[in-house]
Amino acid sequence: MRRETLTVVGADLVGPYTLLRFRRGRLEAGVPGQFFMLEAPGRLLPRPMSLCLAPPGELAFLIDPIGPGTTSLAALDRGDRIGVLGPLGNGFRLDVRRPLLVGGGIGIAPLPYLSEALRRPRAALGFRTEHHAEAAALVPNADVVVEPRLVTELIASDDDVLACGPEPMLRAVARHAPAAQLAWEAPMACGFGACHGCAVEVGGEWKRLCVEGPVLCAS
Repeated sequence: MRRETLTVVGADLVGPYTLLRFRRGRLEAGVPGQFFMLEAPGRLLPRPMSLCLAPPGELAFLIDPIGPGTTSLAALDRGDRIGVLGPLGNGFRLDVRRPLLVGGGIGIAPLPYLSEALRRPRAALGFRTEHHAEAAALVPNADVVVEPRLVTELIASDDDVLACGPEPMLRAVARHAPAAQLAWEAPMACGFGACHGCAVEVGGEWKRLCVEGPVLCAS
């Protein structure tokens, strides 16, 4: 990992989300599922963001502007500069036979980059509204459901599931696919295990998502 000050090269609306694109500088893209700490303007603590896309010379992050930090990130304009630290954490294992990418809401953020790494496998995406579902355009070969339908309806017993989304969705996915790889979400303050602010209980054990995760095996 390393920290660099990166320049915004684009901020594109995707449904209610913002796809924030940076000139990459010397930062590596890392493994799909790893994350970066983005320094939100006007806020004390950085915000953890999964890498969404890594086109040549760029790093792109999908932002859901729901609080002061993410709102300030989504408001960045072309030419603005912020500090970015990463890549951090453990990403997805790519040695799977029959991959199915499963995402819920803003949890689809790491799936476009993951899809490229796995050569565009099938995906199953769930959203609250049709407006949120516009973000499905970022993930190739995706079947989409909108509430009240559940994304778990699209999982077959022989799928190798790689998932990211809210905790209730991940726990439901784990019941359907005990061998699934799950990318968990939690607030993070440091990004490298010092503060224990991102610890979650998984399988009866407490895991620091920034170092043991964010991708963990469901079982």
